[in-house]
Amino acid sequence: MARGVEQPAEPASAVPPPRANADLVGHEAAERELRRLDEIGRLPHAILLSGPRGIGKATLAFRLARFLLARGEERGSTADGGLAIDPASGAFRRVAAGGHADLLTVERAYDPRRRRLRSEIVVEDAREITGFFRLTAAEEGWRIVVVDGAEEMNHSAANALLKVLEEPPRQAVLLLVSHSAGQLLPTIRSRCRRFPLAPLGCPVVMQLLGRYRPELAKPEAEALAALSDGSIGRALELADAGGLALYRAIVEMLSQVPRVDLARLHAFADRLSRSDAEDVYRAGSELLARLLTRATVSAARPGFGEQEIIAGEGETTRRLAARADPARWAALRAEIGQRFAAVDDLNLDRKQAMLGAFLAIAELAG
Repeated sequence: MARGVEQPAEPASAVPPPRANADLVGHEAAERELRRLDEIGRLPHAILLSGPRGIGKATLAFRLARFLLARGEERGSTADGGLAIDPASGAFRRVAAGGHADLLTVERAYDPRRRRLRSEIVVEDAREITGFFRLTAAEEGWRIVVVDGAEEMNHSAANALLKVLEEPPRQAVLLLVSHSAGQLLPTIRSRCRRFPLAPLGCPVVMQLLGRYRPELAKPEAEALAALSDGSIGRALELADAGGLALYRAIVEMLSQVPRVDLARLHAFADRLSRSDAEDVYRAGSELLARLLTRATVSAARPGFGEQEIIAGEGETTRRLAARADPARWAALRAEIGQRFAAVDDLNLDRKQAMLGAFLAIAELAG
């Protein structure tokens, strides 16, 4: 069911959105178990799909929704026990278009006044679930709600959802997709059947990069796969944002601390703070956090570390680690993460946040 909120047009991309994605790689065990539960009539009324962002959780949620909404002949028989249905079927096409009457998707809504997504799922969104489940199924089958980014519900929205979970309707399934299930209310988690999904293996990320970004040279694809931490979504975002060049710049600037090349830092921050560079800023902030995590681990366990992804990364990490104890690096990494989160939530100045992060690192390393 399409929401009654005007949203910006999707950018052209070779990667279909989760509701229209016919492919799912790396989560075959969860897929087979969900089909088995349906076949024996034990499908839970609430399912929590959790794991890192960009690994296919929402794709699996819509894949299950399509399977449940499909007519018998549309399901067919899948030799591997999966949930795939024919992309040419009516159920697939209606779910992909957001026009199936028995499926509701709840996520952060677009705010036309601020021209950006809201920072949270609000109570009005959660109450829509209650009204939807009160309706009779249009096709005499399942009624399904997908909450994408369930940890983004504010307190009032979470309590409204909890009421639905306490009195689940018949022939209805609530699919919660969460990148950080620990942020959900314990009472919500306890009422769901949990399916924790693991990060994708590097060969799987490489396979998907080859499919969606075939123009990438193999060394570049390998570096992006390593930086992605098992998330094809993150690998694609980094590819589109020039992530390798960003990471090289970050490593090179931090290789000089406590000395700071202010002219270069200002130019870097200017690039990330442009109005059309939100994705580049997000990639840069995540990569900076990643390097700080490596410095923290290296400070705690000298000599321990992952394989170097770009030239100079290992030396820069060791140099930072030697200049402060791990507790101080961990505290700074958390503080910088909070600053970056506040920029997104409160629409603060991105340049000042980036400058402040680098200068704080230089001060700790001084």
